[in-house]
Amino acid sequence: MKKLIYHISLLICLQVLTVSFAKAQGDEKRYPLIPYPQHLAAGAGEFKITAKTVIVTAPDALFANEVKQLNELISKGLGKALVVTHRQASSSILLKYDDKITADEGYSLSITPQQIVISAKQGAGMFRAIETIRQLLPADIEAGIHHSALNVPALSIQDEPVFAWRGMHLDVSRHFFSVSYLKKFIDLLSLYKMNKFHLHLTDDQGWRIEIKKYPKLTEQGAWRTFNNQDSACMKQAVDNPDMAIDPSHIIHRDGKTLYGGFYTQKEMKDVVAYATARHIEIIPEIDMPGHMMSAINSYPFLTCNGENSWGKLFTKPICPCNETTFEFAQNVFTEIMDIFPSKYIHIGGDEVDRTDWGKSEECKALMAREGIKDLPGLQSYFINRMEKFFNAHGRKMIGWDEVLEGGVTSSAMIMYWRTWVPDAPVKAAKNGNQVIMVPGNPLYFDGKYDRNSASNIYHFNPIPKGLTEEQAKLIVGAQAAIWAESVPSEKRADYRFMPRMTALAELLWTNKVSLYDGYVKRNIEQFPRLDALKVNYRMPDLADMVDYRVFVKADTVTAVKPLKSMIVRFTHDGTMPGPSSPILNKYIVDKNQVLNIAAFAANGRRGDVYTVNYRQQNYAEPATTSVQSGLKVFYYPGEFNGTTKMPADNSDKVYTVPGVAVPDEVKAPSFALRFKGYINVPQTGIYTFYLTCDDAGVLKIDNQTTIDNDGMHAPVEKSGQAAMKKGLHPFELNFVEGGGGYTLKLKYSHNGSVLQDVPADWFKN
Repeated sequence: MKKLIYHISLLICLQVLTVSFAKAQGDEKRYPLIPYPQHLAAGAGEFKITAKTVIVTAPDALFANEVKQLNELISKGLGKALVVTHRQASSSILLKYDDKITADEGYSLSITPQQIVISAKQGAGMFRAIETIRQLLPADIEAGIHHSALNVPALSIQDEPVFAWRGMHLDVSRHFFSVSYLKKFIDLLSLYKMNKFHLHLTDDQGWRIEIKKYPKLTEQGAWRTFNNQDSACMKQAVDNPDMAIDPSHIIHRDGKTLYGGFYTQKEMKDVVAYATARHIEIIPEIDMPGHMMSAINSYPFLTCNGENSWGKLFTKPICPCNETTFEFAQNVFTEIMDIFPSKYIHIGGDEVDRTDWGKSEECKALMAREGIKDLPGLQSYFINRMEKFFNAHGRKMIGWDEVLEGGVTSSAMIMYWRTWVPDAPVKAAKNGNQVIMVPGNPLYFDGKYDRNSASNIYHFNPIPKGLTEEQAKLIVGAQAAIWAESVPSEKRADYRFMPRMTALAELLWTNKVSLYDGYVKRNIEQFPRLDALKVNYRMPDLADMVDYRVFVKADTVTAVKPLKSMIVRFTHDGTMPGPSSPILNKYIVDKNQVLNIAAFAANGRRGDVYTVNYRQQNYAEPATTSVQSGLKVFYYPGEFNGTTKMPADNSDKVYTVPGVAVPDEVKAPSFALRFKGYINVPQTGIYTFYLTCDDAGVLKIDNQTTIDNDGMHAPVEKSGQAAMKKGLHPFELNFVEGGGGYTLKLKYSHNGSVLQDVPADWFKN
């Protein structure tokens, strides 16, 4: 009987917890947490933090840093710090050690109207709990707005991350970022419980860290005259001030205008300490043997022949066959390890042009002496020798996935980025290597941002197919990368990674795809906090913005605003919308014209500009012809720089496919496809199509261009409409893949329906 009562009581408790969890998920305004906790039960009432509240902690100073961080947070909102005591007290925030919590970043949090109790085993877990509380506090405290009391909603949380590696990468070589921005970047990482900051410190375009043994690395290598990347940014700055080159990083020397900058070792140690206090590990990357032009310019002895130039694809690398190269590398990394206490050192190892190595007599002799069979093996010799140096100093080496090509030890960590080599992370895991997933699609945040970006990130599975359960454990997590060729300012960097980093943060911490709809709502609740933190985030998309719209008689233009504070303005004269442009409010379009539409924040900041091309079109008459199922696909292997470069004639390599998908027979790394046939629409109407492609794609319906997504680019969605009567309509889709992995998706919507794949039975030929 006792057992029966126990099981009934347990069942009731579980039901209560399930209901509380569901209730909490449905109250995004009360619990706007990102990442969402593993277990959250809603509570009744609130705890009020006032000047009389005290922080209670054990006298052993285990959580001294976290107490300091908590007090700094609260003082922003109250205007004063709380008293810290070791004795129990009413109206207190209690920080407790709990050895039952096994995860380093795990914590439990209980908030009642009487008390806040935070429990953790490690400082990292305690700090993650404090960041949870931070997101429950009023957003305006981030701007230093003081309150007489800070109300925190009651709840109960048990939480820990799914993935150990939750990172962001920032390239400071192509364009330079200030120390203050690095700290702002770290603050945003900590707010969303990220724990790794991969700092790309050197590349062809600039050397950004002081190395005392080699002063010319920064005296010369940190500065450059404006290059083609700078020029491209300046051109875009005409319409977008965020693309302007930051004048604080421009100097004049010897009659030249130079761009650049670097961090002194003292400055960087301060940044490292700032990150460490927030339990974020900074992983330095000194990229070699390739991407070393900025170093070779100052120290030509690093190459095999003294030359420093661009090869066919990449710059000439340093020479792995001279002992002076290893002496240089080890001296550099010795100073790097003194600055960065991180367990990890990133050596790069990507995109190496090995041509000159094959011409070097020294390299030929070394390869014969060491039994090295090929140039990838020679690169592995360099990488593996450097790894031994790192290991001898208690560090673990990370390399981009190219280091797998000539063979690598199982102790190295692999950072996977090349989406066109999908088996690389599988090979690494099967070799025993730990793997960090950074695939260019969807985790290169310097790529174009569109309305699908957050969803693509949130639904990305870091665990590749083809691994056993044990091998899958070697996928330690993921990170996103911001390469800075087209990110010339700190505002532009903000725009590139916020708020889509929140999707990555929740994926890697919570990893529950079922929470996506709640995430979208909670993400909206984050914007006031980001405003207070002065983050130049990308504003959420306006709904129903179609690139190519058609109308039969007239169309009424409206805008659905995801944020009430937005003001939507437009122009129809070819200029970009500004703060004084007309407000969009049921504007009538009854002739062919182009509208530029943009949302403005309350502070006047402009969001993305949507260029909508309006075209009058009568409902197209259906074709009358004999057809069969599927589309014809004409295959053209080779390199084509856009769809206009495709052959006009039909190819003799022809396949039939049920829908818009690349045939299995297509094996070339670069190719073009022409899909031809008919689309059979079930009813008369205006249909909206959405074409996502990497690289180029152009959709034609009824022999008219419906979507123009041409040009060689990363995956991006374009949309267009066609007015059609019920029945068959000529359909043609031209697609070009330039190499490096493709994306091709076609979806549709009709009369405001949810986007969906075009049904296979609509396609005929």
